[in-house]
Amino acid sequence: MTDPRPAAAKHRSLLQVVLDGEKRGQLSILQQADLEQAVRDLAVENLFAPRDFTGPFILHLSIVEGRLAFDVRDAQNAPLMALGLALGPFRRLIKDYQLLVESYAHAVQDGREAKIQAIDMGRRGLHNEGAEMMTTRLAGRVEIDFETARRLFTLVCVLHQRI
Repeated sequence: MTDPRPAAAKHRSLLQVVLDGEKRGQLSILQQADLEQAVRDLAVENLFAPRDFTGPFILHLSIVEGRLAFDVRDAQNAPLMALGLALGPFRRLIKDYQLLVESYAHAVQDGREAKIQAIDMGRRGLHNEGAEMMTTRLAGRVEIDFETARRLFTLVCVLHQRI
């Protein structure tokens, strides 16, 4: 299958995102759905351009010793750069996301459509806030667009649940 993106876009994009680390935690149905949707969306469209490198890239994301680790590799999976971000600034958002996931599960069980919609709006707001933080924290090192940042924040939430 050929890649329909223009050549310039390919050099500033992710080919693949790999979540590394131990798989101890159990994901809820909603978290699993969020994970799968984020990965699908990233496969279709993303902007990810580390300074001083030309892509496309493979990103290995993990949490190592309380830090969010970005292991950026070339298309052949050879290491290009490693970048660590303190996880602390994201923790409140991650915790709020996990609380919303629990509330969503209860609302679905109770069949409360209005509550489900309100929780979805809250989740979108959290993802937006997480995307803004991700963009700010990567500024000057990796250029990403808002939608890519939202999807990466989703993956960070899933990673945090898994540890």
